[in-house]
Amino acid sequence: MTSTHAFWLAGRQATGEATFDVTSPWDGHLVGRVGVPSDAQVEEAVAAAYAVRDEFAATPAHVRAAALDHVSRRLVERTEEIARLISAENGKPVKWARGEVGRAVSVFRFAAEEARRFNGGEAQRLDTDPGGQGRLALTRRFPKGVVLGIAPFNFPLNLCAHKIAPAIAAGAPIILKPAPATPLSGLLIGELLAETELPAGSWSVLPVANDKMPALVQDERLPVISFTGSDKVGYAIMDSVPRKHLTLELGGNGAAVVLADWASDEDLDRAADRIATFSNYQGGQSCISVQRVVADASVYERLLPRIVAAVGAQVTGDPSDDATDVGPLVSEDAARRVESWVDEAVGAGAELLAGGKRDGASYAPTVLAGVPDGVTISCEEVFGPVLTVQKVTGEAAAFAAVNESKYGLQAGVFTHDLQAAFRAHRALEVGGVVIGDVPSYRADQMPYGGVKQSGVGREGVRFAMDDYTYERVLVLTGLAL
Repeated sequence: MTSTHAFWLAGRQATGEATFDVTSPWDGHLVGRVGVPSDAQVEEAVAAAYAVRDEFAATPAHVRAAALDHVSRRLVERTEEIARLISAENGKPVKWARGEVGRAVSVFRFAAEEARRFNGGEAQRLDTDPGGQGRLALTRRFPKGVVLGIAPFNFPLNLCAHKIAPAIAAGAPIILKPAPATPLSGLLIGELLAETELPAGSWSVLPVANDKMPALVQDERLPVISFTGSDKVGYAIMDSVPRKHLTLELGGNGAAVVLADWASDEDLDRAADRIATFSNYQGGQSCISVQRVVADASVYERLLPRIVAAVGAQVTGDPSDDATDVGPLVSEDAARRVESWVDEAVGAGAELLAGGKRDGASYAPTVLAGVPDGVTISCEEVFGPVLTVQKVTGEAAAFAAVNESKYGLQAGVFTHDLQAAFRAHRALEVGGVVIGDVPSYRADQMPYGGVKQSGVGREGVRFAMDDYTYERVLVLTGLAL
């Protein structure tokens, strides 16, 4: 018999009348059974978070920091167990799952550090004009209210951490909704939070069904929404609640640019290895995975066979095996969608250089060249282990090719030229430019987010805290400045 995983309602364990099964995308085995909160239990969580918002905002920084430090330490202690859980429910190769746990450890540690130094206040003299004589302004930040965090399946632990940790650090109560396909990692964070002394009601982890979310999104007691997922869903949320504060981390079709000066054999080998690895890690199910390679004509013919060889060397198979580089997608439906997009591109004239085969929920690492404009895979986020390679002439053409996308999350530029790096930073319409590497690099403390249809706002612990709070000015009068 499989026991039912409880959810976390206002800081305590609870079970609902209904359950749902979480199964492995690799072989379909039952990973866990999860309790579903009833409408009344969801209301209880919202009411508790709303009621405690002032108390939680006033909680001493050391209390919030201690709780965050505790979660960080406990994640370290249980790294292997949690990595195996992520791999089982998500299909992520266990070696990448261990890396995800390590990142979540850092997120909670960073949040503890920020909790201690956030909101220190900035004093501003106002006697720069006669009317401000004797006046001093002190600016502090205060929570906007309860945060509704909606997390995706592809990083089921770390992207839950990116919702919860900044909220706690800023003193904002949070209700977290983990992805239905991968709720167990988020529920485990709840288990660790329950070991702390945070106020009851300041956090809940509720595996609510997607069709129940519109009511939560509309609830006026939840003025801040942090959503990571598809652009379609994210902008539907934005349209439905235009007066709420939203942080939307949406899709991308990340480009890696290889400029003419990145031309030695060592350079091209490194670029090919990084491109192959990060077009396929997480099964390509990362918003900043490499989907497009834009290579200068002077290096294209030497780079392309290296990429094909490096992609072919990726080890596919059982995600629980330490040797596996590429596991299954999150579901067979996801793999079928990727298959249909590749078939469409090949049917329109693209050249299939590697992969192109599906086996259940798994899709072979794939390389396409000569992809025509207008086919789905050239316009949308594939969210699978598929890479397109394009030849251009010159830096300007390369940067223009990157910008020919409705998305703008991150881009990588392989160049040794510092001036080219600064030109890329100015020209590329993205939220982040990574020089000398693929667009898939993310440090969890840096500002992370996109432009165009890749979203609004920024994650990264301190930057999310800014999004969850607002400035309030205190003016002191009659001071001898």
